This record gives sequence, C-alpha cells and structure tokens, in this order.
Amino acid sequence: MMLSEELQKTLERAYQEARRRKHEYITLEHLLYALTFDRTACDILMHCGADVKKLGRDLEEFFEKNMEKVSSEDDFEPEYTIGFQYVMQIALANVQSSGQKEVTSGSVLAAIFRENESHAVFFLEKQEVSRLDVVRYLSHGISKIGFADSSRANALGEEGDAATGEETTKEDEQHARPGPNTEKDPLKRFCVNLNERAQAGKIDPLIGRMTELDRTIHILARRRKNNPIYVGDAGVGKTAIAEGLAYRIVQGEVPEALQDKVIYALDMGGLLAGTKFRGEFEDRLKAVIEGLKRVQNGVLFIDEIHTIIGAGA
Repeated sequence: MMLSEELQKTLERAYQEARRRKHEYITLEHLLYALTFDRTACDILMHCGADVKKLGRDLEEFFEKNMEKVSSEDDFEPEYTIGFQYVMQIALANVQSSGQKEVTSGSVLAAIFRENESHAVFFLEKQEVSRLDVVRYLSHGISKIGFADSSRANALGEEGDAATGEETTKEDEQHARPGPNTEKDPLKRFCVNLNERAQAGKIDPLIGRMTELDRTIHILARRRKNNPIYVGDAGVGKTAIAEGLAYRIVQGEVPEALQDKVIYALDMGGLLAGTKFRGEFEDRLKAVIEGLKRVQNGVLFIDEIHTIIGAGA
C-alpha cells in the first residue's frame, strides 16, 4: 500500500520533530503537529473549524511542559509508540477496504480519533473538531465555514471512503460514503442549473402561464416573504413556470432585482439516491442550502416539495 507523497513528508517531519526535541518516542502528538504543516490536513482542519496555528502552538507548549527529553547527548533514534502504529494501521485498513490506492493525510487525521484517550484527540476536541466533522467534510464536503473550491474538492474526492472504511463507528455510519471523485459542490451534485439549460436552448418559451409567471416574479422581488409555492394537479405546468422564469432571466426580460439570479432545480432523485443511513438526506439538503448561501444569487426550485415537508399529495 502506497503512502501519498505529502503524507510521507508529514511522517518524516513527525520523526524529525521528536528527534530534534530529544523525545524518546514518536507520539500521536508529534503526528498531529506535523499534520499542521500538511497542506491537505490543514485544509481539512480549517473546514472543520480549527485554528491551525493555535493548534500548533498548543502542541508546542505540550511538548515543552509535558514531555521528557532524553538526557543522553549521544545520537539516538526515537521509537514509534503503539498508539502511533495503531493509528497508521487503522488508516491503512480503511484505505484498503475502500479500494483506494494510497493512504493520505485525511485518512490518517480521521484515524487519530480512534485513540480517543490521547492528548492529540484532546487538542482536536479543544478546537471543537470531531471525527464526525472530518468524515462529513471528506465524504460530503460539509464544512463549518463553507465548501471547498473545485480544485481542492478534486484533491479530497477520494478520501471520503478511505476515512470511513470498515472501522466506522455507529455515529459515523449515519453518513453515507460517496464513491471516488464525487463532486463536492452540492449545487452541481444535487441540482440542475436551469439558466444553463435555457442558454443551451434546452428550454422553450413559456406559453399560457404568463399570469402565474408574472406573479412569481413579483413575489421573488420582495424583500420579505419571497418564497412562492405552486399548487396544482400533476401536469398542469408547475415545473414549466420555473423553467420559464429561467428562460426570461437569460433573455433579460425580468426586473433588475432578478437579472443576476440563477435558478437551481433540486434533483430529488439524486438527493435520495444512495441514502442508507439516518440523517443522510437531511445532511445533503443542508449542504444544498449552504451552497445556495455561498453563491448568494441562487434561487432554489423544489419540485414535489410536499415530499419533504409532509404536506400530503
């Protein structure tokens, strides 16, 4: 099993840090400290709400105050603790079970939480970072501060399975594990951009629903209570109104307040597909909502919304 190049450098840094400080053992705390210099791990920690610099300072203070130094002046080789080796074995097992080709920093960071009595986990929890936060970010792109950009999303895409392998706890099993290279942007993953469809000529002009469409535009232009709901039998053209709105936005035939809006149609089938664990659907829906907040100019169209709010047929 291969270690990623970045992880190899991180493990070497952990070793050198223990040796430089004349510590007899290479511990999980050395590993976590080295991860604060790892670009991928720092990105994960940041999206889990951690202050990486503060975490590094806390670990440095821990090294100075709580870890004894070897008195001998002779050159020595520090040894890996059982906890360190156990975490690496867990990360390796998780990666193998998920079918990935290499162990990454994200896999190791998630595995550290298996040693829940360690000081490393204590410092992570002090930053209010849990294993669930790490797994949710790696698997779903759910971040406490927003979503990873597309370039980082691709880099992290294969780590979700590796972080949630066969060692997953019951708590973590509430969240699904997407396959490799899953798109981290929830709007691209679970929604259809109707503006893009209109620009591509895949949406025809709306006929016969001008009154409803004009009313929709008036409601959306409000500052408050700006959430229209279409009520009607199947096949009367509720979805067509949303498509017609996207068409008019693309054509520039809407008020100034709506000219930069993008209509996203929620793909309910995609949102439900593959959901196996409790709370997974809610996590996906929350990710979509957070994604909308991030783009600022998005308007979400939820077809068959009664299936979500339980309002009957």
